[in-house]
Amino acid sequence: MKVLGIESSCDETACAIVEDGKKIISNVVATQIPFHQIYKGVVPEIASRKHAEWILPVVRQALDEAGMTLEQVDAIAATNRPGLMGSLLVGLTFGKTLAWALNKPFIAVNHMLGHLYAAHLENDIPYPYLGLLVSGGHSIIAKVNGFDDLEVLGTTIDDSAGEAFDKVSKFYGLGYPGGVVIDKLAKQGNPKAFTFPVAKIDKNDDHRYDMSFSGLKTAVIHQADLFLNEGFEKTNENICASFQETAVKTLTSRLFRAVEDTGLKTVVAGGGVAANSRLREILAERTDIKCIFPPLKLCGDNGAMIAGVAYHFLKRGDRSPIDTTACARIPEFKRGLKNLEAFGRR
Repeated sequence: MKVLGIESSCDETACAIVEDGKKIISNVVATQIPFHQIYKGVVPEIASRKHAEWILPVVRQALDEAGMTLEQVDAIAATNRPGLMGSLLVGLTFGKTLAWALNKPFIAVNHMLGHLYAAHLENDIPYPYLGLLVSGGHSIIAKVNGFDDLEVLGTTIDDSAGEAFDKVSKFYGLGYPGGVVIDKLAKQGNPKAFTFPVAKIDKNDDHRYDMSFSGLKTAVIHQADLFLNEGFEKTNENICASFQETAVKTLTSRLFRAVEDTGLKTVVAGGGVAANSRLREILAERTDIKCIFPPLKLCGDNGAMIAGVAYHFLKRGDRSPIDTTACARIPEFKRGLKNLEAFGRR
């Protein structure tokens, strides 16, 4: 089964064709970074307009690279949540229209399920496992029982990790996207230059795996001098190295707590922050845990992860109604539940 997947939740216009949920036949991503760099962040209006301008040529390129016609595609899939509403609507509307015109099955896919599935495209990963979903909008630790069956254990109570990276980078004028720039500068700095604070969250059952990045972000931006250690200079490189070290260890400390409590020894990461080199290093140091990352090209937004997830819905006999709409946010997570309302496709 060959599925054409469309992703347009933020600032990447992407389309891919994937066979049987595994084999990537083509994968095209048109990035809008140059159009948003001047603003040091994504401008929703610009993003949606660029999606409208690029969606048709991107889909055509994906078909051309696959050597296929639309008639040879078995189903159409598109992201419908969460993300920027204007951006989501472009890809979703295009995908639904295409499916309707061709009389092909259509599947609306939750963007977050796509990020967790990205590692499956190049690995055979048995369920269950612990998922670490880290992106510009979300930081989630979950027990993953199936491709659409997530039991959320913990999440950020304020900013996501990716958002903290972007805001620190913006304040110091380092560039955009912040995660890439900080990761690069951190390699030239000393992570011991600053001792930035780690948020202390109640360790009761409701918040045992939760994270917080707002206080860390505020400390790095407005109070860095207070946390500078003797013998070190306040340089951008040292700030980046120390901030990144604290942010990554905030993530991994909660994740390792979940590993100990659940007994699950396989961890699968997904999302843009999963490309962070320091995160990969710290997880690789744990020899008792099998850590699986998507290739760097699949950490960011892409159509392949959407097509991959859609295949499993189709295989199960699911279809999305043609009146499926976009949703900018997903409902608040309820720990310990499967979150069907949060991860549903309608």
